[in-house]
Amino acid sequence: MKRAKEEFPLYTRFPALRKIPRVSLCVLPSPVELATVDGTEIWIKSDGLNAAACGGNKVRALEFLLAGVKSGDTILTVGGEGSTHVLATAIHARRLGARVIGVRWRHEMNHAAYRVADMIADECVASRVYGSATGALIRAQLMRLTQRCRYIPLGGSTPLGVLAHVNAALELAAQVRAGELPAPTRVVVPLGSGGTVAGLSLGFAIAGLDTATIAVQVTPAIVANRLHVRRLISRTARLIERATGERIPRVPAHLLGVVHDAYGGAYGRSLPAAVAAARALETSTGIRLDDTYSAKAFVVALALARSSDGITLFWNTFDSRLL
Repeated sequence: MKRAKEEFPLYTRFPALRKIPRVSLCVLPSPVELATVDGTEIWIKSDGLNAAACGGNKVRALEFLLAGVKSGDTILTVGGEGSTHVLATAIHARRLGARVIGVRWRHEMNHAAYRVADMIADECVASRVYGSATGALIRAQLMRLTQRCRYIPLGGSTPLGVLAHVNAALELAAQVRAGELPAPTRVVVPLGSGGTVAGLSLGFAIAGLDTATIAVQVTPAIVANRLHVRRLISRTARLIERATGERIPRVPAHLLGVVHDAYGGAYGRSLPAAVAAARALETSTGIRLDDTYSAKAFVVALALARSSDGITLFWNTFDSRLL
């Protein structure tokens, strides 16, 4: 099949957005492939391969959030003990010569989370783990007031970071046009801090794709909920409108779904059905998932591929090379 051009589709669609600072950290587009898992066909976009090291959805947002960072700068960010966002921030900020302070909190852990936590300890110049998210977030806000640093919020899920995921949706649309895959009926993706889901949903609307974004809750519902995603979508649309002067299409309600059944009651908690689905995927394709994020989304994606009409695509946000 013909490969989509390596370009930044957001700039092709909105040339005025080139004025927003961005640093190139990714190798794009990330690949798509058709897999057969336990007799079920499902498309996979391997977004964990979107960077030479520590790929995944977080590095996309960091292209905007780390723009302008200079050697010797200090970056402050927050996340769970096994947060891939904190790890990606530390690794890619170091590529730019910056140092990262990671403020984290305890949660249920699994094999992948322990591996990520160990890497965070190696990559950050300072990293302390607090007993609760509330305590960690309060500590981070105090540090913002007392230290000279650039602060990157939880998950990098700000309108600026969401722009990168709008680009990701436009990237998929370009791959569809290039004949790499059929237009998906639905795209299934983990729902953590909401930036990836918001950007994909908005990007599909901008691209004119009648593709539903199915968001699978993997963090507490106080963050992982439809209202939060909708607000991120609206704020990002306003950012694009202010920068371009264009009217941005809204995301129809029926094209954004949130699934809560795969959460399992705690961030980082392994879900037996998700572990089994991930094992089946690895057996079929060699692709490994993590129990915190991607396995929970994949069990939903596989069930939808089996039971629903149309094309299901699983958006794999995890870089299994970390394992």
